[in-house]
Amino acid sequence: MRDVLDDLIGWWQAGETVGVGTVVGTWRSAPRPAGASMLVGPDGTAVGSVSGGCVEGAVYEEAKEVVETGVPTLQRYGIADDDAFAVGLTCGGIMHVFVESVSRESFPELGEIAESIGRHEPVAVVTLIDGPEDRLGRRMVLWPDRASGSLGLQRLDDAVAADARGMLAAGRTGQLHIGHDGERRGDDLTLFVNSFAPAARMIVFGAIDFAAAVARVGAFLGYRVTVCDARPVFATAKRFPDAHEVVVEWPHRYLQAEVDGGRIDERTVLCVLTHDPKFDVPLLEVALRIAVAYVGAMGSRRTHDDRLVRLEEAGLSKEEIGRLSSPIGLDLGARTPEETAVSIAAEIIAGRWGGSGERLASTEGPIHATAER
Repeated sequence: MRDVLDDLIGWWQAGETVGVGTVVGTWRSAPRPAGASMLVGPDGTAVGSVSGGCVEGAVYEEAKEVVETGVPTLQRYGIADDDAFAVGLTCGGIMHVFVESVSRESFPELGEIAESIGRHEPVAVVTLIDGPEDRLGRRMVLWPDRASGSLGLQRLDDAVAADARGMLAAGRTGQLHIGHDGERRGDDLTLFVNSFAPAARMIVFGAIDFAAAVARVGAFLGYRVTVCDARPVFATAKRFPDAHEVVVEWPHRYLQAEVDGGRIDERTVLCVLTHDPKFDVPLLEVALRIAVAYVGAMGSRRTHDDRLVRLEEAGLSKEEIGRLSSPIGLDLGARTPEETAVSIAAEIIAGRWGGSGERLASTEGPIHATAER
């Protein structure tokens, strides 16, 4: 919806009703990703695309009908379907398109959503796309600290909000399947979570074997992963295939440049795996003075103690040093790079959601706590 938002808001502010088709699921080689939208305006104008041209005609007609009836619909297009072939989806993929009508009455939060997107504030729109007909099209709008709308049941709202906020924090758009009453093992209801937030960043400093494993698990968790090292012979894309980018630069210089460029935010996690004072101390001087979600540094207990002394000598306050997670990770007994990466990821997740890191079997109360941020 982001690419058609300006046109949608214009019609919405004018009090018009707009037909909106949104890709809510793709399989194999579908041409557009989940979240791609097409509008049919009150004057018949088509804006945007759901398939790069393959099924636009069919979605256009569906959108006009939905505006007339007010009843949303979930359409499936795939090469195995005669209808899909007839409208030209010959790429071999399958796509689901949810078609609904949008107006000030049906979607009162749209203006606030547009404002949040304009301010680069994370917001997610959760829409019930498959389930009982009388609940189809219901939605919730979620910000990290508040919510609007309801799916019809408080238990369901709470469960969906918890899972959808997890997707929003990772910048992921996709489907949730859940039971009628919010049971996570159920699949009675299908909801589409449209997340409007850039993926949070993970920056891994130190081009070592542990960094490759951390980059892999970071990408799996939905982070946009950067690996940075000053040594060009080690910092190569071939050695870090799961990283979105590999940067050859002195770590502290790179981080400062990213801060100055406004490319670091409070969701960013920094993993310092250099465990070499000439790299990590200047880097941590920068990292511990900026607002990020996590700063962890690898090293032995002896390395940690030496690092603390050097950071104090560099003028960092006790409060700033207290933000450092070192030695990095939770105590899982990890040995291999892959196991160590899991322990680091576990600490990051616990910090994000306020988890204790204890075994769930030894704790009581809700399993899924709501984070403060």
